[in-house]
Amino acid sequence: MSAAIAITQGDPAGIGPEIVAKAFRDAPGELRGCFVVGDVATLRRAAQCIERPGLPSLPVAQIASPAEALQLPPRCMPVLALPGLPGPQPWGRVGAEAGRAAAECVVWAARAALRGEVAALVTAPLHKEALSAAGVDFPGHTELLQAEAARHQGVPLAAMPVRMMLANDELRTVLVSIHVSLRDAIEAVTPGNVAQTLAITHAALLRTLGRAPRIGVAGLNPHAGEGGLFGSEELQVIAPAIAAARAQGMDVHGPFAPDTVFMRARHAPGHPGEFDVVVAMYHDQGLIPVKYLGVDKGVNVTLGLPLTRTSPDHGTAFDIAGQGIADAGSLVEAVRMARQLSV
Repeated sequence: MSAAIAITQGDPAGIGPEIVAKAFRDAPGELRGCFVVGDVATLRRAAQCIERPGLPSLPVAQIASPAEALQLPPRCMPVLALPGLPGPQPWGRVGAEAGRAAAECVVWAARAALRGEVAALVTAPLHKEALSAAGVDFPGHTELLQAEAARHQGVPLAAMPVRMMLANDELRTVLVSIHVSLRDAIEAVTPGNVAQTLAITHAALLRTLGRAPRIGVAGLNPHAGEGGLFGSEELQVIAPAIAAARAQGMDVHGPFAPDTVFMRARHAPGHPGEFDVVVAMYHDQGLIPVKYLGVDKGVNVTLGLPLTRTSPDHGTAFDIAGQGIADAGSLVEAVRMARQLSV
């Protein structure tokens, strides 16, 4: 690997720092060439909270540049400390300082990735309420990264459309809308948004798979509207967008009943899925099926950015923060996928 992978510390009051530390300790092969963007004291506290009898301790090494991470031995956590970050925050508490720290780490890592100084960006969980308390104008990682990419390329935000994909070994799903209310999510099901989601999904997975992906599309309403009995969006919006995508050569099918399309797409032992990915109409419709299969394997990928960004598919888990019991599996999977996508 010619460039290191940056991992942000996440909200310092949540489980982000400790799952990062646990990943460096327990999956040294996967974490080779990675480093953490954050506060040294916060990461040292995280390394201490995961200490257990019979397990190796995790040294923390402060580095001055991403390139130094490539030279360090395994089971050592390199930290690139940002000036002005607050130190350790109270576990499990929403706070503006914690939100500011999380945001500043993401901004630094995103800019480094956009400049080509790191191979990819893996983001540990942040807390959206803490982000808002810090005065950050974006509801989450996806929107913040979109704004940074648009600024870097000197284009309006609308010219940098992005989508959220959640993926594991069995199922991939891409969302038409992300962090908006359910009422606003329904309004977001427009011909333009659906068509744009299909185009972004096709382009991203074409690069990943090396062939045109088979895309299944979920309807918005129960039974995909049942021919207009339960809603007209399938007939008036979704089906025309699918037809237009197929006319452009995309392998797109649907709209299908939302309660069965994910089962049809799931790749299970002895049961290959019918689709490589499902395009879902809103956040929970698409994320519940993937998370039900296990949050320790799910990875969040931002599609449409001029950089590689992945993250675990879970949140800050304030209720268990600081106990050293959080599962680092999803973070390790996020690093693995970031490495695959950045080759």
